[in-house]
Parts: sequence; structure tokens; C-alpha cells
Amino acid sequence: MYLEQINSEKASPALGPYCHGRKFGDMIITSGQIPLTKDGEYVFEVKAATKLVLENLLSIVEAGGGTKESIAKVDVFVNNLDDFAAINEVYSEFFGSHKPARVLVQVEALPKDVPLEASMLAFAVK
Repeated sequence: MYLEQINSEKASPALGPYCHGRKFGDMIITSGQIPLTKDGEYVFEVKAATKLVLENLLSIVEAGGGTKESIAKVDVFVNNLDDFAAINEVYSEFFGSHKPARVLVQVEALPKDVPLEASMLAFAVK
């Protein structure tokens, strides 16, 4: 086995010297995604930002051979814990009955002062 690079044409471009994700065997690890559209527009409204981040992350998981149901863990970093309920609402709608493990923590700062950043751990489906 080797470490395969994953890039999604649907996700926003990487802002630094990293790829969208890596795959080793069946394991898919994404880089963090902020609410940035493929066209380079930042989204600051928390619900729209959450939806965009989750969709971008899912596109990376899918590029690695995974599905929404194969997502095992989501790490979420927020600027403001007051956004917790709004993020949970969008998160619940996005995942439905699938409940990945999750970490959600407040951080001091995020790039471009966006409301959140998230990453995923998933598995390719055979």
C-alpha cells in the first residue's frame, strides 16, 4: 500500500502547500476545509458556511472512493460557540440518520475570519 493524494474538482482550492486529502488503503483523511467556494468566494453566514464545508468535504471523500455513510469522524473548529445550535441544525440535516463521531471546539482564529473549519476521516467503500 502507498499514500495516495486525493483532490476534488468540486471542492475549493487548497490555500497552501497541501492537498485535499490522503488515502492509505481504505482510509481517507481530508485536509481542513473552510467555507470557500470553488470560485474563491468566502461564505460567512454560519448555516450556509456549514453546508458548504460539509459538501466540500464530502466531495473529497467521494473522490477517494468513500460515501457519506462511510464517514467515521468529523472534526469541527469554530470561531464562536454561540454558533453551535446553527451548526448542529445543518449538520443534522446533512447527515440524517448517519451519526459520525465528532469533535467541535472553539478556536481563537481561523483563516480570513470564517466561522468554521472542518475535516473528516472516512473509508473507501468496496
